[in-house]
Amino acid sequence: MDFLDLLEPDMSRKILMCLDDISDIVRASAVSRCWQHLVIENGLSKQLCLRSFPPLSRVASIVEVNDSEANGHIEVACSSSRDSKSVLRDHKVYAYFAHAATSFLMRSCILEALIASSTDNEPEETINNTLEPRDVVARRALYWSSKGQFKPDVPETLIYRLVSNLCVVTEINIRPFQAFFQPGSPIYSAKAVRFRFGHLNRVMNPRSDLIGESHWGSGNDTFVWTYTSPEFPMAQENYLQKFILPEPVLCVGGILQIELLGRVQRQETDALFYICVSHVKVIGRPLSPSFDIEILEPSGEFLLKCNYQAKTTCNQLIMLENEPRTILPTYLERRVVELRQIVNMLRGNVVQGEYYAWGEEEDESDEDFVA
Repeated sequence: MDFLDLLEPDMSRKILMCLDDISDIVRASAVSRCWQHLVIENGLSKQLCLRSFPPLSRVASIVEVNDSEANGHIEVACSSSRDSKSVLRDHKVYAYFAHAATSFLMRSCILEALIASSTDNEPEETINNTLEPRDVVARRALYWSSKGQFKPDVPETLIYRLVSNLCVVTEINIRPFQAFFQPGSPIYSAKAVRFRFGHLNRVMNPRSDLIGESHWGSGNDTFVWTYTSPEFPMAQENYLQKFILPEPVLCVGGILQIELLGRVQRQETDALFYICVSHVKVIGRPLSPSFDIEILEPSGEFLLKCNYQAKTTCNQLIMLENEPRTILPTYLERRVVELRQIVNMLRGNVVQGEYYAWGEEEDESDEDFVA
């Protein structure tokens, strides 16, 4: 006997919603036609997704994109009504989304550095240096430095673009910079950090993804922030510190802001407070090319695009690693700075404040390239 037949529909829904794994909901829908009807008609897979990833509540409609290699066209099916086909489509898409958000490979998610709220010396101390995991490259210390401040409570922000418009982020790693070349080797960490996720504000800046860094501004008008994390204390120690989010966060729009709150280290030469960061790393699951979005301004809602055939498998990732890679502009900028420094060193014009580690082997980081 099917026990659901003995219960009211509301009670059956409450029982199934006690499941916290979307795969269990999918299995439940395969028990019988009655259970399948209950799961699909009540949108239980969508409800579980919304419970795990609240930003999905801003989905205006769903678009299924099917790549057809045979005839070279893209077939699109939209879901915005509540007919039986759209209800079934929603069930499939949200079930697949939950699977992707929990099973796609974890990886580093930063594509490029966009803008820092301030920089002490350009281009030697640019935010692009934080993408390099090594402290020293070409015998030169790599780090970002803020401008000096008399007050220790002045914050700073670093903004990055992620590799996908949809990423499930679990943790952010930050390494404060230790100035080995200064007396006492001070560490210029922040007191605390906080993270925001969001997307470009197309209403205020319709071409903001095409203009240069000097036009980004402070980020108040350029970006729309949809998630803010709690504050995390930062240790004044020289290691890659891991800040694990309370729960996996769905970043809709692919923009991350790191807020560095408070200063702890004063520079001896000018008695000003600085914040310096050596390396930033974001760990999560990019959901592209299986999923993508299109922001609908000014409402902030978005289209959720799903492509089942674009699912990235382990074999596909290995194939991507073997394909020719394109050098990112940020990597070229760093190489120019390194070569300029080598020329200055050969001429005997060593810039004050540089730290040299002779004999260090140079290995190019994979983060300097994209497939």
